[in-house]
Amino acid sequence: MDIAYKTILIATDGSKEAGDAFKKAVTMAAVHGKETELVIAHVIDTPSLQSMGTFDEKFLEKLTNESLDSLEKLKKQAIESGVKNVKTHVEYGSPRQLIAYKLPEKFKADLLIVGATGLNNIEKLLIGSVTSFVVRNAKIDVLITK
Repeated sequence: MDIAYKTILIATDGSKEAGDAFKKAVTMAAVHGKETELVIAHVIDTPSLQSMGTFDEKFLEKLTNESLDSLEKLKKQAIESGVKNVKTHVEYGSPRQLIAYKLPEKFKADLLIVGATGLNNIEKLLIGSVTSFVVRNAKIDVLITK
């Protein structure tokens, strides 16, 4: 039985937990072989930005540039760790919906790796609300790192 994953999607938000999930994703991609693709994605939570009143073009551009820089650093780390096929992607919208549905479909991922919690302190009380939603709704395998 072949259990190799062909496309591993790691959703990162810059938190320590996401960093741990990234390390696991890199290890798994390297172990599964040179044919495995690693997709490192970040979702800019535009609904939350709108509700906080901080949504304007300049702020969004700044967040986008910071995300792209961060993803490029992670891509470099993955390549230096032996992963041959690495993509990065920034998406805008609801992290729950995008991570559970759109991103796995877009990249034809067969494994999604996420940290147990993200940057929101309230979510850290148990399992993060985004992670909880993803686990309940994703149509592919989900690995949660702690």
